Amino acid sequence: MDVVSDAISAVRAGRPSSNRLRVRGSWSVRLAPYEGAGFHVVLSGACRLVPDGGGDPVSLGTGDVVLLPHGAGHVLADRAAGAAEVRRAVPFEEVRDTDVGLPGSGTGVELLCGKYRLDRSRTHPLLAELPQVVHLPHRVGDHPELRTAVDLLARELDERRPGSCLALPSLLDLLLIYMVRAWMAGAETGAWPAVLNDPVTTAALRALHSDPAAPWTADRLAAEAGVSRATLSRRFTSLVGRPPMAYLTWWRLTMAATRLRDSDVPLATVARETGYGSPYALSHAFSREFGITPGRYRERVRAAEPALTAP
Repeated sequence: MDVVSDAISAVRAGRPSSNRLRVRGSWSVRLAPYEGAGFHVVLSGACRLVPDGGGDPVSLGTGDVVLLPHGAGHVLADRAAGAAEVRRAVPFEEVRDTDVGLPGSGTGVELLCGKYRLDRSRTHPLLAELPQVVHLPHRVGDHPELRTAVDLLARELDERRPGSCLALPSLLDLLLIYMVRAWMAGAETGAWPAVLNDPVTTAALRALHSDPAAPWTADRLAAEAGVSRATLSRRFTSLVGRPPMAYLTWWRLTMAATRLRDSDVPLATVARETGYGSPYALSHAFSREFGITPGRYRERVRAAEPALTAP
């Protein structure tokens, strides 16, 4: 596994959902804040995205993709909509059916709008530092894999071929990975693009994520990265924000929380898979990190499961 895959897998809950929106004329729709990440793909036409809280509006054109990684509330509107129209925006739930559009004349706009359900109790710092709005404009030659995913999504929506019920969620998962990749490739700020461009830190992270249950020591990890222990500690801590062994402890407990949420395996199995010698050792470390025992944690997330996994 790699850091980006693990960071997404740790917080994913349930399957992504999507709706098609077709509108025409003067229109505006509001999407309330939610526990997850939202996205929009402009399949045709042009519009504006207005973030809650006074953020700068974002102009969107055909082929543009926008990710809202922290579930921020926002309004989608036609480009001519003013402040009054934005305030009067219709709730998205009232118009999200693919056969419903707002009345009016003029050029139509078609969007694919969706959500990824996330459990934010264990957000990886790579995802935490994403901005509120990630705009990925369509430019010829930019992010070809993202463009391919968008094209495939549009085809599946248009044709509804056999197997589309499985193909669409899989393509939406792929879209999320490509959106995060595209942001990292073009990011001018943020620690994690720099982290994953540093060969020493990347080698250490790859080793920890590939086998987190291994009996890692600072010396063994430094040998894996091909540098001295002091060099690894300095570079890793400077970029990641915590020493290598502290990151390993945090990641092991994050993995344990994910296994407790997503499976019924015994605590002894979770302990073994995450590098702890006994259920007691895991329980002690888990309680110190999360303020709750593993058993109580599992009960709590299962009780909240319908809210996290509902389509």
